[in-house]
Amino acid sequence: MKILKKITFAAFFSVMNLLLFAQEKMPDKALVFGYFKNNGEDGLHMAYSKDALKWIALKNDSSFLLPSVGNDKLMRDPCIVVGGDGKFHMVWTVSWKERGIGYASSEDLIHWSTQQYLPLMEGEKDAMNSWAPEINYDPVSKRYLIYWATTIPGKFPQSEVKGEKNHRIYLVWTKDFKQFTSPEILYDKGFNVIDASIQKSGNNYIMFLKNETKTPVAEKNIRIAFSKRIGGPYGNPSNPITGNYWAEGPTAIKKEGKWIVYFDKYNDHKYGAVTSADLKKWKDISDQLIMPEGIRHGTVFEVSATVLEKLMKQ
Repeated sequence: MKILKKITFAAFFSVMNLLLFAQEKMPDKALVFGYFKNNGEDGLHMAYSKDALKWIALKNDSSFLLPSVGNDKLMRDPCIVVGGDGKFHMVWTVSWKERGIGYASSEDLIHWSTQQYLPLMEGEKDAMNSWAPEINYDPVSKRYLIYWATTIPGKFPQSEVKGEKNHRIYLVWTKDFKQFTSPEILYDKGFNVIDASIQKSGNNYIMFLKNETKTPVAEKNIRIAFSKRIGGPYGNPSNPITGNYWAEGPTAIKKEGKWIVYFDKYNDHKYGAVTSADLKKWKDISDQLIMPEGIRHGTVFEVSATVLEKLMKQ
């Protein structure tokens, strides 16, 4: 009885759901959400879902990987993608002020390679940060596209506001995570932009992005832009696809013919989502979401049933 009293309601709920899920027929594919909590000091958390709406934390919502690189040793904004080698590749924000990002790879999301600090913006002596990195694999060029937001004071004066960071989205390419192309601009449409996330749609690519403008009129919303090539150029942003709240960290997946875009309602301390079949008309489905407590900016991705089974045993 004393042991049972120590089990939290959240842990009990998680274990019961895992047991129920295990009794059902395992689908060929499953959805996993990688995210961080608090300030990212305890690393990578993950959850799974069968319907893309109800998300259940794995490993009792404890960390799968503790951060070890960067001065601050944080693991914020984790982005995970399956590469051409079949491995999972992850990048993340290591610090509020450093110019590089974190990188590691895994075959099963449980055992990870030695973490690396990628000094992507170290050549820009005035760069203030490297935030919210994302990664995509391009099967055409057989390279990885890494992109992130950086502020370089004075570089984009038309949108510079005293006391506020003024981000643009930068990119590099790599084949081996050892050699990288020089950083270049991926997205600049004259406004403060952060939290880009790219998905393929037919012959086009969609960039989900956050308009980070705060003054004179606060935007703080998610928009989309399109390109024929994964590395751009991307067109002008759409009207906001999110509502009258501050949203950040979009991550998207297409399920049963409809796009679902998840985002962090960071002022409200909860997650939201919108859905669309045509990328034009969007419906807010935030009230249908059930997310792990304290979940912050992360990414949704697909895994095999075998990978999920191993994760559920942790």
